[in-house]
Amino acid sequence: MNRPIRAAICQMQVVAEKQYNLDKAARMIAQAAGMGARLVVLPEVFNGPYDSSLFSAYAETVPGPTFDFLAQSARRHGIVLVGGSFIERAENNQIYNTSYIFDAEGNVLGHHRKIHLFDVDIPGKITFQESSVLSSGQDITVVDHEDMHIGLMICYDVRFPELARAMALKGADLLVIPAGFNHTTGPLHWELLMRSRAVDNQVFVLAAGSAFNPDSSYQAWGHSMIVDPWGKIIARTGTKEDIVLADLDFSIVEQVRRELPLLKHRKEDIYQLNYK
Repeated sequence: MNRPIRAAICQMQVVAEKQYNLDKAARMIAQAAGMGARLVVLPEVFNGPYDSSLFSAYAETVPGPTFDFLAQSARRHGIVLVGGSFIERAENNQIYNTSYIFDAEGNVLGHHRKIHLFDVDIPGKITFQESSVLSSGQDITVVDHEDMHIGLMICYDVRFPELARAMALKGADLLVIPAGFNHTTGPLHWELLMRSRAVDNQVFVLAAGSAFNPDSSYQAWGHSMIVDPWGKIIARTGTKEDIVLADLDFSIVEQVRRELPLLKHRKEDIYQLNYK
């Protein structure tokens, strides 16, 4: 492995005006790049409200304004950029919650369409149904670029350990998770899930949330964090807008997997994970 990679999460407050969100993201990306970040991550649905009733109205084709903004930002600052996610209208007119990742030249390295749709009903606390508008992605996304092997998932995907394990078995040593946990699930499960996926698969985890916005119909939990392969939180923030920064030394992944060889100790004669 080469030198450590400085990674940054831009925990931004999202409002109802798309252009305002893009302008905010531009400022935070520039700030993160100015702090030496080579990998920058935005939150889930960073360009508009996380509200299923608005998804169709906010949906964009690719290329389109948000896609072009992300490509230009990556190229302008010479960074690898995980563009959180935005609502994408595909050629078949299906709508997806999609994350694109760009290299330092602004070229697309890969994209992930959210596989597990957030359909929940917790009486008196939260009811949400992504599947009323969104279609489900079908692909396990691992992007290999320079020193990084990035497993890319979106929010609710993290609750399914099979997906993270499949990514690790495909070579991922870093899971990047743009997300939008809320004030019901966040206090209970946010840290627990992110640290669990790191420990289970002996990978770094970058969990990118949105900042709390009291005027929003969906109350984001925030608390973006970076977790190392031992499950230790090496950088974190609270509910307000902030940039979370840490240096990722991937030799630690090799060390942890050598000292505690979980992946080698799997009993494939007894159980197997089958995936496409």
